Amino acid sequence: MSDMRSRADGKRLILFLEDHIDSANAPELEQRINALREGGSYEEIELNCGQLQYISSAGLRVILRLRREVNEVLMTDVSPEVYEILDVTGFTELVTVQKAYRVVSVEGCEVIGQGANGKVYRIDPETIVKVYYSLEALPEIRRERELARTAFVLGIPTAIPYDIVRVEDHYGAVFELLNAKSFLKLLTEQVKPLEEVVAMSIELLKSIHATQTQDPIMPSMKQVALGWADFLKDYLPADQYGKLHSLIEEVPESDHMLHGDYHLKNIMYQKGESLLIDMDTLCVGHPIFELASMYNAYVGYGETDEKITTEFLGVSRETAQEIWDRSLRLYLDGMDEEKVREIEKKAMLIGYTRIMRRTIRRNGLNTADGQILIECCRKHIEELLQIVDTLLF
Repeated sequence: MSDMRSRADGKRLILFLEDHIDSANAPELEQRINALREGGSYEEIELNCGQLQYISSAGLRVILRLRREVNEVLMTDVSPEVYEILDVTGFTELVTVQKAYRVVSVEGCEVIGQGANGKVYRIDPETIVKVYYSLEALPEIRRERELARTAFVLGIPTAIPYDIVRVEDHYGAVFELLNAKSFLKLLTEQVKPLEEVVAMSIELLKSIHATQTQDPIMPSMKQVALGWADFLKDYLPADQYGKLHSLIEEVPESDHMLHGDYHLKNIMYQKGESLLIDMDTLCVGHPIFELASMYNAYVGYGETDEKITTEFLGVSRETAQEIWDRSLRLYLDGMDEEKVREIEKKAMLIGYTRIMRRTIRRNGLNTADGQILIECCRKHIEELLQIVDTLLF
């Protein structure tokens, strides 16, 4: 135990446990831990168990004594064998325990989806994995899993992640989707014509929007949109910010579900069934917020640079525009063209608000492309605020 590896990370001391810990070496382990703690005032102790093969009750008692003296003790990278010991003894209820995660590679894998928080890869014919951008994504993954489960119970067809893996330094969530294709692939590989693909997507979207829930895990999209507007307070004239904020504030809260990032890459087709993926944006609210997100995916994000559309969707800007136009008309089935375009402007206002805020947050004020996009959004917002007096329809 004298050569036990350790590393200090601010107020956290990381200790690397190895081999076997039992009654023979547990006292030495405790002495070593106490000696290392004397070097600093640590508030957290992380016990990395990546190389730990076995721990007896004597070793567990050492950790319990440590837990009484430190604000937080957690065990990470715990193997299935060691986890079983911790679980059987009830230790998992006393100390935070994080299992070791299977390592997978996405090198050379097809990207079948991409959202604000991660990319979705097909790693074999039966399996896809969503790799999160954040290196600290475990809470996001667990939250998305709960959102997906909630949607599934409510009857929304969705793929639920069944495993968490490591992909280099990132975390990923694994889904089983046997030979599934995204709706976009159905279109680009000419499996189905554009009209049918769009009709299928809108049929699913309407079923989502018809579903109601008061589950507190579902965030309010109205509150999220108010946050976008508030961010722009210092970047818009006071009268424009005031009207934008008021328009969003006047939208009533709703318990109807929204996907939040609905486009053809986030819908899979498997054995005649449509399944949603990328569920971390699931929320509740008025459909104008969903339409705004769809407008951005098909039109808004690529307005000043067509390559953004072709790289993201894999189709031309003209095709993306047609998908949006058909989607909007089908969703608003029965409304005349003038009313459809009126509602489109409402969606555009929210859409450009989101894009402008997103671009500024991503350092767009300091890049030529970012400045062009921000100015484009600013101009649209100014023009739309002159003609949009309510977001409701």
